[in-house]
Formats: sequence, C-alpha cells, structure tokens
Amino acid sequence: MATQQACETRAAPVPAAKRIDSLDALRGLALLGVLAMNLETLFRISIFQQFVPGPPDPGLDGWVNRFLEVFVDLKALAIFSLLFGIGLGIQHERLAGHPRRLRLLLRRLLVLLVFGLVHLYLIWNGDILTEYAVAGFVVLPFLYGPTWALALGATGFLALFLAGPMLPPWVPFPSQAWLIHHIRIANHVYGSGSFGEILAFRIKEVDAFLSLHDFIFPRTVGLFLLGALTWRLGVVQNAPRHIGALGLAAALAIATGLTLILTGVSAFGTIVLALGYAALVIAVGSGRGGPWLAWAEPVGRMAFTNYIAQSVILGWIFYGYGLGLFGRMSSSSGLLLVLGLYAVQALWSRWWLQRFAFGPIEWLWRALMYGRRPPFRKAGRLQTAPGRPFQNW
Repeated sequence: MATQQACETRAAPVPAAKRIDSLDALRGLALLGVLAMNLETLFRISIFQQFVPGPPDPGLDGWVNRFLEVFVDLKALAIFSLLFGIGLGIQHERLAGHPRRLRLLLRRLLVLLVFGLVHLYLIWNGDILTEYAVAGFVVLPFLYGPTWALALGATGFLALFLAGPMLPPWVPFPSQAWLIHHIRIANHVYGSGSFGEILAFRIKEVDAFLSLHDFIFPRTVGLFLLGALTWRLGVVQNAPRHIGALGLAAALAIATGLTLILTGVSAFGTIVLALGYAALVIAVGSGRGGPWLAWAEPVGRMAFTNYIAQSVILGWIFYGYGLGLFGRMSSSSGLLLVLGLYAVQALWSRWWLQRFAFGPIEWLWRALMYGRRPPFRKAGRLQTAPGRPFQNW
C-alpha cells in the first residue's frame, strides 16, 4: 500500500521548491535567443529569404544580422533541444517504478504533438513543438536502455546530422526559381492578406518546411539523447560541487565553438557553442551568480506559454490581419522589438508565478498528461505535513 501511494505521488508535476533554478534560467535565456531568431528570420521576412543569394544589409542592420548569425541563430534552438532531453530524463527517472510510467510519458508526448499541430497550422508554421514530439518518440526507447546506449545514440545521431550535407536528402530542397517565386508571393500574402488567405498559404507552405526539418531532425534527436545522458550522469544535479570544472568546460567550448563557426565549420561549431553556453549558465546559476540570473527563471518556467504567446503577438504585428509589417521592418528595429517583447514577458511571467503555480499552457499540458488537474492558484495548493510525502494534487 505504501509503495503504491509513493508511486502515485511521483506521478505529479515537480513542485516549485524542487525545481533546479539554473535549468529554468537557462530555458529563459534560450527563449530570448529563439525569439530573436524567429522574429528576424521567420516573422519579419520569409524563412526562405536566407537561401537566396543577395548583398548583405548595409550598416547597422548588417552588423545585427552577423551578430545573430554567429552568436544566436541555431544555438538557442540547440539549447532548447538539450533541455528537452534533460526534461525527458527527469520525467523518466521520477516515474521509475510507477506502473503507468510508459503510458504517462507517451501521453506527455502525444499532448505535445497535438499542441504542436495546432500551433503549426493555425498560428505559425515555424513551429518546433511537432518536431520535438516526434523526436521524443524516437528517444523514448533509449531511456529504458543502459547509459552506454544513450551515449551511442547521441553520438550516432549527431554524426548523422554533421554528415547530412554529404548524404542525399529525404526531402529535396526547393530550387532557386521556386524560392524566388515563393518569397515574392509570401511578401504579398503575409504582408496584406486576410487571416483566411494567410492560413491557406501557411498550410501549403508546410510542405516546403519539411526539407528544413529533414536537415535538423537528427541534431534534435542527438541533443535530446545528450540531454538525457547529461541528467543520468548527474552533471546538472552535481553542478554546485563542480562549478570550477563546469566554468572551465564552458570557456573551452565557447572558444572552440566560435573558432569553428568563424572558420566555416558552422554545423559542428554551433553544437559546441550551445553546449558552452549551457555549461556557463548552469555553472553561474549553481554558484554565487544565481541571483544574477533569477530574472530569467520565471520566463523559463513558463517557456511553453511564452513561446506560443510570442507566435500570436508577432503574427499580429507582421501579418496582414494585424499591423502588416511583414517585409517592412529592418533587422535593427526587429532586435529592439525582441528586447521589448522579452522584457514584457519577463515582468508578466514573474507577476503570474507569484499568483499561480504554473503558466496556463504548462498547467494544461500537465493536466492532460496525468489525467488530473493540478492546483492552479498558489493559494489552493495542499500543504504537506512534516514527515509525510509531498502530494500536490
């Protein structure tokens, strides 16, 4: 009876007091990078614009583009992939011994897939949630295997990603003629179309996005596995005892990653630089620098809600059913918009979490996963008597 009760208490969201603050801070900072990348390369202009040769933007806009390309671009997304893998590792470990562990993990990914498909087709086709859900299904069997299987899987998928340019693609990339024609239509439809026109165009455009997902998918799976491996090896949990080593590893990875990127080895350099960023934030957040990162933690705890909110807000700013600024905003103005929107989300997230236990979409995700409603308002949480197992349902 006691064992069954203990299993049931583990089948619940992690209480705020048991969260790892450095991971929330890292997730919050990564969301800033994702926002910058999405706004500059997917909302402000067509994502396919970067694949059409042309002169670089002059002056400040050119510098902004170069800075984001070198320091942000796919690095923020790589950190998110790593964090998602860590999250899967945490969930798998917390549910150990629970009779419904596999069912709960599958339900977690299925719910994410539904959220992703809604986001993909109805809000914005730059969605990454759908790919994350599919990648999660690929990674799930590895979680039940030995540690060496996680390491081998991570190495194999990352090697497949790096070898991608030398392999025939599963989904052929569009021709230059198609890209030029498509970008011209996208500028018109996204910039001045109605919601219905934009929706129809966006649905048709999803097929073209498959070639981009085909390229990045092995990296996503590889980083998921690397994140799960990192958790299983106790790197994050023991970070406070190894801050010096983590800091040194971060410095070496950042220096190596930047060198690789600046010398043209960008695919591998991006992964190394992202790992360096992650190690640096975890090292700082696990030590005396933790308070300096506290402002990013609420954003990270509500990353799902903030990510969807960014899509809704930016859709209204750039698409024809709102302000219609698609193709009309410079890179430097876009960066200012990124910083302004993120600052508002940081303040709003802090205000929200002072009153509620979860972000609204985080709460819904957990409720659908566990089949029970966790407490929403903080005032409604059950109190735990000393010496009794935590129950937050």
